[in-house]
Amino acid sequence: MRIREDNIYIVGHKNPDTDSICAAISYAYLKNAVNGTQKYVACRAGQINEETEYALKRFGYEPPRYLPNVGTQVTDIDISEAEGAPNDITVRMAWEYMRESETVTLPILSRDGMLEGIITVSDIANYYIDAYAKTIMSDAKTKYYDIAATLNGRVLVGNPHGYFTQGNVLIGAGTPEVLQTQISKDDLVILSDREENQLLAISEGASCLVVTLAATVSEQVRRNAEEAECVVIGTTFDTYTVARLISQSIPVKWFMRRKGLITFREEDFLDDLKDTMSRHRHRDFPVLDHNGRYVGMVSRRNVINARKKQIILVDHTEESQAVDNLREAEILEIIDHHRIGTVETMQPVFFRGEPVGCTCTILYSMYREAGVDIPPEIAGLMCAAIVSDTLLFRSPTCTPRDETAGRALAALAGIEIETFAKEMFRAGSNLKGKTADEILHQDYKKFIFGETVFGVGQISSMDRDELKDIAETLLPQLEVECGRGGTQMVFFMLTDILSESTRLLCYGTGSERLVRDAFGAEIEENCVELPKVVSRKKQLIPAFMNALQAS
Repeated sequence: MRIREDNIYIVGHKNPDTDSICAAISYAYLKNAVNGTQKYVACRAGQINEETEYALKRFGYEPPRYLPNVGTQVTDIDISEAEGAPNDITVRMAWEYMRESETVTLPILSRDGMLEGIITVSDIANYYIDAYAKTIMSDAKTKYYDIAATLNGRVLVGNPHGYFTQGNVLIGAGTPEVLQTQISKDDLVILSDREENQLLAISEGASCLVVTLAATVSEQVRRNAEEAECVVIGTTFDTYTVARLISQSIPVKWFMRRKGLITFREEDFLDDLKDTMSRHRHRDFPVLDHNGRYVGMVSRRNVINARKKQIILVDHTEESQAVDNLREAEILEIIDHHRIGTVETMQPVFFRGEPVGCTCTILYSMYREAGVDIPPEIAGLMCAAIVSDTLLFRSPTCTPRDETAGRALAALAGIEIETFAKEMFRAGSNLKGKTADEILHQDYKKFIFGETVFGVGQISSMDRDELKDIAETLLPQLEVECGRGGTQMVFFMLTDILSESTRLLCYGTGSERLVRDAFGAEIEENCVELPKVVSRKKQLIPAFMNALQAS
């Protein structure tokens, strides 16, 4: 049985920003340092932006594992590691294997592990009952060595690695006169110890003799067989037993199922498995990896006992911002610095939400509380997150704790924080080669208030001219985004870090009224200037929510 890895995944929101990514990495490091019995894995629910990419490269980290969906998958199920069999084994070998391993389905594999077919106990039973054709062994190109092995015998004359490719299988009973009328060229003949019948079969062109009851094969018979290129097999079994067993020597690939195989991939989701299993009443189903190689078998029992993914959410509590299929997972913890959103849990969880400017500020406190030293590269990532979320301590979301943590982490990372911030913001606002859709979703979040659904994206820059160029690119894209997933209004914040102001782009029915009610400002050509507004979380969203509540 291949037991699934009990990883616990730490993941931020979709369209992740620097805090979402760095918090996942930093918290995974802390959890692994404190709890050695579990493996905590940092993940991301979307593509990283240039700012985050700069921070990761600066401190020597690869982007976390991509986890866009936390629904239960085949990889979350205990899969039976039933070994596959090569396609040249015999029916008898397949039966013995299934009997010893107490399985009813045997996957047949190529040399490189690719699934070629399957055979079941029912297939073998049906074959054994219906195997009437006298040419079935030659049609299947049965190897002489396998015939001898199936009969617990050995090849006395001829090439054991040759194949029986033509002719019938018959029992050479009766007088030579009767036998002569029965044998045709290339037949396989089952004989007893009568030498005259053995010689006659050779002379009539038989390609193989099976001599039963450990009967003596004379030198004359051996010489004639060699000259006629006739294989001779000796066995201790009697004629009845040989006749009953010999057809079990054909290769299993001759009648295994090749077409219409019902298989699953490791990345398939549980809902798809259940639907397929309900329509196909098989007991076991092969599982393949992403390269198509066989890895094991999954049954209905495995699906019934499937366990949900265990996850920890960081930097969000809004279900609309969360990884897909969140309700199919088991949420263990939530660490966040936003308002409490719409995420629901089935059981009590550890929740830590604090009114600070960045999730990594909370994590800085948690490291100190746990007595865990922060490595320089982790300190650098946490510092980058705080710088990003607080706009280098300029955002109204910034608290004294954020600045204290940010400067302490900068010292641990060995960086000059002001210089680092300029470099990171410059990298984040470099949008050359990006489409309007990519720019819009670089840092984009969806919000739901009652029946109102709106999205807000944001880019912060120290270059006013660059922000102006972005506005011209983005305005048409807002119209495209409006309507997706029920979104009624779309906004985009072009935040000037140096002047501590935002140019807000707006689109959608009700967007002008919402901005007017929230800020007392009038929109002109889908734009409005908002002085001293730089924070989506602390300034824009609360103002929008209050306006919607009052309307």
